[in-house]
Amino acid sequence: MTLRRTEILLALLLAAALILAALSTPWLRFVLTIALAKGVAVLGILLLLRAGQVSFGHALYVALGAYAVAFLAPSMPEASLLLPAAAALAGAVGLLVGLFVSRYREIFFGMLNLALSMVFYSVLEKLYHITKGTDGIRVPAITVLGQPLEGATYGWAVFGIALALAFLFGLFVRAYLASPMGQALAAIKTRETRLDFMGVSPRQILLSAYVLSAVMAGCAGALIAMATRHVTPLLAYWTASGELVFIAVLGGAGGVLGPFLGAITFELVRVYAAATVADAWQMILGTVLLLVILFARGGIWGLVASWLGRRRAA
Repeated sequence: MTLRRTEILLALLLAAALILAALSTPWLRFVLTIALAKGVAVLGILLLLRAGQVSFGHALYVALGAYAVAFLAPSMPEASLLLPAAAALAGAVGLLVGLFVSRYREIFFGMLNLALSMVFYSVLEKLYHITKGTDGIRVPAITVLGQPLEGATYGWAVFGIALALAFLFGLFVRAYLASPMGQALAAIKTRETRLDFMGVSPRQILLSAYVLSAVMAGCAGALIAMATRHVTPLLAYWTASGELVFIAVLGGAGGVLGPFLGAITFELVRVYAAATVADAWQMILGTVLLLVILFARGGIWGLVASWLGRRRAA
């Protein structure tokens, strides 16, 4: 069985496991919905990591998508319209920002994204008459295909949307990375000058990946807004961006399942650690990341891929 088919099979098994977990433990449905949303956002960071760049400010686009839902939902509560609107807004801002940051590499790239994210956070916090400041904005219940939903039905609908988007974006990113554009991303990390010699613009390649990552982060923000039904400026804070990078390292950047494995592990560890030792859950998360860095440099997906490789060799 090829690695591509194996990944798809593992994705289907993971989806089935998530559905069973949500059915057996109803409160986990919300946690897994947030995990899937963050996994979609980390997929975008995966594209940038392939180019050797790390964005420490991608929470900017998560917040943009969430606030797009918060402002549009009262007059346009349909999920099939809110998600494209959030993606379009995040993509448009990502294009404008990307035209600037795609000129830079490494630490300059990461810190410029962080600075822009914090500027946006400050704007959200100060414009109280528009954004309600740190109090945030309440998001009304959305409709799905025109059907108003409440309670558990609403939670299952958002969970289903998150699961479907995670699967579709995963297939898209898998195909993108296998395309010439995706291969060129890896060349930016290793031999960027050779792309210039071949007549390929590294800046345009990185810009296209950046815009795609912004679109995915915008969709993630929309899902978070729909699930939590409350949007605050903290979605754009630097710690939110740090969580996305944390998840990327934890899950591994070697495959499209890595972001979702990392996001699910992150959310479950945080929930159970906070419930068990409320004053030290950050220490537990840090310990998990340290163990991954020391003993599993490829993240969770690296461990899975290594096990699959041994199975094929046997």
